[in-house]
Amino acid sequence: MSKRQIIAGAACILLVVAACYFPALQNGYIWDDDYYVTQNATLRSVQGLYRMWFELRSIPQYYPLVHTTYWLEYHLWGLNPFGYHLVNILLHAVNALLLWYLLRKLAVPGSWLAAALFALHPVHVESVAWITERKNVLSAFFYFLSLIAYIRASGLGQPIPVNGTAKEANPFRFYLLSLILFIGALLSKTVTCSLPAVILLVIWWKRGRLTVRDITPLVPFFIVGAGLGLQTAWLEEHGVGARGDAFNYGIAERFLIAGRAFWLYLEKLFWPLPLAFFYPQWVVDVQAWRQYLFPISAIAGLAGLVLLQKKIGRGIAAAMLFFAGTLFPALGFFNVFPMGYSFVADHFQYLASIGPLALFAAALKTSFLKMPVRLKAAEAVVICAVLCMLGALVWQQSQIYKNEETLWRDTLVKNPRSLFAHMNLGKTLCDQGRPDDAIQYFQAALLIKSNFAMTHYNLGVAYIKKGAHEQAMLHLKEAVRLNPEYAEAYYNLGIICALGNKDDEAVEYFLTSIKFMPESPSTYYNLGVVLERQKKIQAAAYCYSKTLRLNPYYLDARIQLHRLQPYLNAPIKEPENIFQQQAVEH
Repeated sequence: MSKRQIIAGAACILLVVAACYFPALQNGYIWDDDYYVTQNATLRSVQGLYRMWFELRSIPQYYPLVHTTYWLEYHLWGLNPFGYHLVNILLHAVNALLLWYLLRKLAVPGSWLAAALFALHPVHVESVAWITERKNVLSAFFYFLSLIAYIRASGLGQPIPVNGTAKEANPFRFYLLSLILFIGALLSKTVTCSLPAVILLVIWWKRGRLTVRDITPLVPFFIVGAGLGLQTAWLEEHGVGARGDAFNYGIAERFLIAGRAFWLYLEKLFWPLPLAFFYPQWVVDVQAWRQYLFPISAIAGLAGLVLLQKKIGRGIAAAMLFFAGTLFPALGFFNVFPMGYSFVADHFQYLASIGPLALFAAALKTSFLKMPVRLKAAEAVVICAVLCMLGALVWQQSQIYKNEETLWRDTLVKNPRSLFAHMNLGKTLCDQGRPDDAIQYFQAALLIKSNFAMTHYNLGVAYIKKGAHEQAMLHLKEAVRLNPEYAEAYYNLGIICALGNKDDEAVEYFLTSIKFMPESPSTYYNLGVVLERQKKIQAAAYCYSKTLRLNPYYLDARIQLHRLQPYLNAPIKEPENIFQQQAVEH
């Protein structure tokens, strides 16, 4: 391609991404954005920047590069969602350009079309229009750069001339750069741990074999990827909460989940209607023989493509193996929190989609090359039609993420029995000061699953806002019965007792909440209020100071601590008689 064609192709991708994702710039915050941005205390200070890198549980998931970008943006434009959405869209557009460059290096036919399909496919809206999924667009940015650097180091790709001449590569320099960029991808999202396997797949595709010399340089990649991947799996279970009855699946059940998820992801790539934030969670039954057809057909199909490589070429097998391998961490073999409400999610195939999309683009381009010259104009017509349809879907899908209420109502239209959609819409209405409307959705959630602790907790919070404290107590106590480590439920039980002047019970509930959630500034603050009411000034002062250590911007705690200073007769320290209490029986 000429330099002018390259500039025109890049400008076209940038313009269509900007145009189709324009509605996303007007969107606000949605689910999980509070944990990542609006209520993320680590964004407020330099100390928070240190904590997000060196304290595993200071952020929702240990992706410090993602939170560092949030930190920078917070200090540039505060909590204005426009800036965060703009960065996501720009990263996605740049990723499309990097993909185009990568596919050109690998001599894939239709590389520009593949990049345009990636840029405009509506299945990626969830990754771009949802601020929390900065994880996807940022990790993909480092992933592409790492892969490009490794291809440069290994000599796999065809040289792309710059000003008419190809630059000489320093293999070790590009190898080291690739490893550093790979670590950057992992520190953004560890689903990118499949990169070394992808590199081996590319080598097999280009050369038809793998040798020890191909595998040995990738050993550090595999070690780092496995280490950070296992860390994420552990944090997902012990930090995010991906454990319990909702995640207790046997090997056979996970095999069935993976097979069906594989085909559903592939279906959404070629027929992206409808797309839902939460897809219906199907029943997994190891006794139903029909369910085994999904994983068996997936494995047989992949094996067949490999076995037929001499007839159909290795490209098709490589594309589909890339799809399956990149999806593998999200197919159900590892516990991830979304499995509690849906086995699939659009954002899980942000990278994996490249395989089928590139395969489709290559097949289309190859088909047009074989057409008579008089029909060449049909190529532009077909490509424009496909991209226009996808762009219209992106524009429409981006508006669904406008706010929480819009998102959950759309989800319930597409998935009326979604437990979490009912609960999250109820929570949104509750936060808007509409507890009566919220209670209706929480009760609908109870009809779907009556023994879910989170539903009882949300009902308890709604009844607190309504002023019905007795009903709130019933649901909150049921929540801690179902989940004895439910810190937020103990906290709200403490709030109710404090409002009813049952100070001793309130202290017990707050202490139990602190046991399971030791870094909650609001719990320490409210415990301090109750202790001060009990005339335990020294203990109250400790609680206020602890609140400020956890959140230096907690203004009420600063005011209360300043007010107590004249009455303190000793340095502030942890009162042993209160905080050595390990558990409270209720």
